Amino acid sequence: MPEFVWRAAKADGSIREGKTAAASREAVSRQLLGQGLTPLKVVETTASGIGRTAPASASATAKSAFRGRDKGVGNADIHVLTNELAVMLRAGLPLDHALRVLIGMAPRPSVGALLDDIFKSVKAGRGLSQALAPHQALFGDFYINMVRSGEAGGQLAEVLDRLAEHLERLRALRESVISALIYPAILVFVAAISVVLMLGVVVPQFETLFSDLGDALPMPTRIIVAAGHFFSDWWWAMALAVAVIVPGLRRWLATPAGRSWRDKALLKLPVIGAVTQKYEATRFTRSMGTLLGNGVPIVTALRIAADTMSNHRLRAAMEGVAPAIKQGGRLADALQATGLFTPLALNMVRLGEETGRLDAMLLELARIHDGEVESGIKRLLALLEPALILLLGAAIASIIVAILLGILSVNELAG
Repeated sequence: MPEFVWRAAKADGSIREGKTAAASREAVSRQLLGQGLTPLKVVETTASGIGRTAPASASATAKSAFRGRDKGVGNADIHVLTNELAVMLRAGLPLDHALRVLIGMAPRPSVGALLDDIFKSVKAGRGLSQALAPHQALFGDFYINMVRSGEAGGQLAEVLDRLAEHLERLRALRESVISALIYPAILVFVAAISVVLMLGVVVPQFETLFSDLGDALPMPTRIIVAAGHFFSDWWWAMALAVAVIVPGLRRWLATPAGRSWRDKALLKLPVIGAVTQKYEATRFTRSMGTLLGNGVPIVTALRIAADTMSNHRLRAAMEGVAPAIKQGGRLADALQATGLFTPLALNMVRLGEETGRLDAMLLELARIHDGEVESGIKRLLALLEPALILLLGAAIASIIVAILLGILSVNELAG
C-alpha cells in the first residue's frame, strides 16, 4: 500500500504534517477530514524519493514557481488563493482561521501582505467582500460582487468554488490564445533577424566585387547593395529609433486615444476581428451567467460583465444595454441592438429569459463560444503560418537572387 506525506490545517489555524499509508490520495483526504483536519497537500512517496503532488493544494507549486524576485500579486495568485480558501471553508474551517493558514502558506511577501490586510479587516468584524473592497483594482467588481452574494446567501464556500472555476476557464481561454500566437511570433522574429543579417553582414561582403560595375549592375542587385550599405552604416541609428519609438508607442497605446485606435483597428482586421469579437463575447456571457447564477441583480451584473471586456470599442457598444433593461426591455432585444452577438446567441438568451434559466443559458453559450474561438484561432493560424513562411522565403530568396545576378554580370564582363 502506498504511503503519502500530508500537510493539513487544524480548526485553530495551526499546521500539522504527517505520513499515512492508504489506497489513494482521496482516502488520505477523507481520513484527515474525519480527524477534523483540512488537507492542504497530499504527496505520494516514491522509491526515488520524489512525490506526486495532489491537486488538493496549489501552494506547493506556487512556492516553487515564485522563488525569484517578488513581482507583486497576479491573476495566478488570486486563482490559487480562491481555490485554497474554498477548500478550507468547505471543510468547515472558520474564515479568519483559513486566512491565517493562507498567510503562513504565502509564496511571496506581496501575497502575504495582501492576505494579512484582508485578515485584519475580517478580524475587525467586516465581511470578506468589505475586506476585499480596498483591493478593488486587484480583484475587480466581478469578484467582489460574487463574494458579496455568497455572504448574503450563506454560500461563501460554494461561491468561491464557482469563482475558482470561472477564473480557471478564463485562464485556459487566455492561455490558448497566447499559445497559439507563439509560433507566428517566432516566425516574425526569425524573419526579421534573417533579413537584417543578410543585408547587414552578407551583402556588404560582395560590395567590393560589385564596386567596379557601377550602373552596369542589374537593378535588383543595386537595390540590395544600397540596402546592405544602409544597414551596415546606419544600424546604430535604426536601433536607436526602435529604442525610442517602441516605448513611445506603448505609452501612447496605453492612453484612451491609443487604446481606442488599437481596439478599432483590431476589430477591422480580417479573421482576427471576428475572433476578437467572439472572444470578448465569451468573457461577457460567462461573467454574466456566473453573476446571475449567484443572485446578483441583472442591471448590476450587466455593468460588471461589460467591464470584463478588454476591448473598449465593444465595451462602449454595451453601454445602452443596462438602460434598456431598466426601462422594461428584454435582454435579448437590448443585446441585438449592439450588433455584437450572433443569431444563435440571441436565440439562446431569448430562450433563457422565457424559461427562467438565463444564467444557465449564458454559461452554455460561453461554452459554445469557447469552441468557436479555438476554431477561429486554428483557422487564423492555418492562414498566417504559411503566409509568414512564404514571406520569409521570398525576402531571403530576393536577396540571394539579386546577389547571383550581380555575380553573373561580373562574369559576363570578365568574359
